[in-house]
Amino acid sequence: MVVEQSWQPVPGGSGTYVARLTEALATLDPAPDVVGVRAAHPGGSEPAPHLRPSVRSTAVAPVPRRVLYDAWNWAGAPRAEHLVRGADVVHATTWAVPPTRRPLVVTVHDLAFLRTPEHFTPRGARYFRRSLARTRDEATRVVVPSVATRDDCVEAGIDAARVVVVPHGVRVPAVRAAEVEDFRTRHDLRRPYVLWCGTVEPRKNVDRLVEAFLAADLPEPLDLVLVGPSGWGAGLAEHDTRQDRDVRHLGRLPEADLHRAYAGAAAFCYPSLWEGFGMPVLEAMAHGVPVVTSAGTSMAEFTGDAGVLVDPRDVGDIAAGLTAVLGDAWTRLGEAGRRAAAGLTWEQAARATAAVYHDAAGQGG
Repeated sequence: MVVEQSWQPVPGGSGTYVARLTEALATLDPAPDVVGVRAAHPGGSEPAPHLRPSVRSTAVAPVPRRVLYDAWNWAGAPRAEHLVRGADVVHATTWAVPPTRRPLVVTVHDLAFLRTPEHFTPRGARYFRRSLARTRDEATRVVVPSVATRDDCVEAGIDAARVVVVPHGVRVPAVRAAEVEDFRTRHDLRRPYVLWCGTVEPRKNVDRLVEAFLAADLPEPLDLVLVGPSGWGAGLAEHDTRQDRDVRHLGRLPEADLHRAYAGAAAFCYPSLWEGFGMPVLEAMAHGVPVVTSAGTSMAEFTGDAGVLVDPRDVGDIAAGLTAVLGDAWTRLGEAGRRAAAGLTWEQAARATAAVYHDAAGQGG
C-alpha cells in the first residue's frame, strides 16, 4: 500500500484516509498483512501521530517523492513488487500509482483536475492525467468514496464493472462543554454561530453562503464562522454587514480546535458545488450538529433526510435552508445526523476494502 501521503507537508483528506483505513484494516480478523511503500525523506521526517499508517512495516524507495512519482508514471520503475517482495495485491491510495505486474487497486478520491483544471499547475495536470490513463489501463479494481465519483470515473473511461463504491468512515473525538467554552472565549465568539470549514476556493461556494447567511430570516442574532485556509482564487467578495450577524474567518485551526468548533456550532452549512465525498459534512453530523448541504452531490448520498438539502447555486434556497435547519426541526435533524453518521465506520470501509483486495487477487492481475 502506498502510504506516502502521510508524509506530505499537507496530508489533507488523503492522509487521513491512509491512517484511518490502515488502522481499521489491522483490527480485522483475519487482518490483511499490509506493508507500506513511501519515498525517501532525508532527515528522518515523520508524520503527525494521528496520521501515522498502521502497517506491519514500510518499504522505502531510495529516491525522494517527486523523483519516485515521476519514475512510476513515466519510466515504469521501480515496480511495487521490487520494493515489497511477495506482494499479492498493490494498493495505490492516491494518484501516486506504482507500476506492477500484480493485481492493482487504485483509490480515486475525485477527478478535480478534470473539473477545475485551473486549480492545478500544468505539470500537476499532466501528472494526474497520466495517472488516470494508467488507472484506466492497468487497475484491476478502482475504489471510490461515492456514487458521484464513480460516475465521474465511468465518464472518464474507466469500466464501470471495475469500480467499487466504498464510503469513508468517520471518527470524531468527544468534546466537553468546557472545551467548547474555552474555544469560544479564545476566538471571541460571543453569539451562536453557523459553521463552515474547508479551503476557500470557488467550488466551495463560500460567497453564495455568505450572501445567503446575511439575507436569511434567522431566529436570533448569529455569526457565520469560516474555518480553513485560503486556496486558489481565494478571497471573499465584499459583503454587507448587519448589526445582528457577522462573518468571521478564523483561518486554519489545529485538529482539536476544529472539533471544538464543530461541537459548539448551532448548525453546519456546506453548499459546495461538488465534492468527491464531503467529509466535513459527515464530521458535523457525527458531532450531532444539524447540517445544510447540496442536493445532487456526494454529500446528499449520506445526508439524505438527516439534513437540509439545497440548490447550491440558488442563494435564496441556501437562505431558506438555514432558516429551516435553525427552526423547529433543529433537534430532530441533529439527532438524525448523529445516527446516520454512526452507520459509516472505518471498520466497514476496511471490510469492504479487504473484500476488494480478495476480489482483485482472484483476478490474477
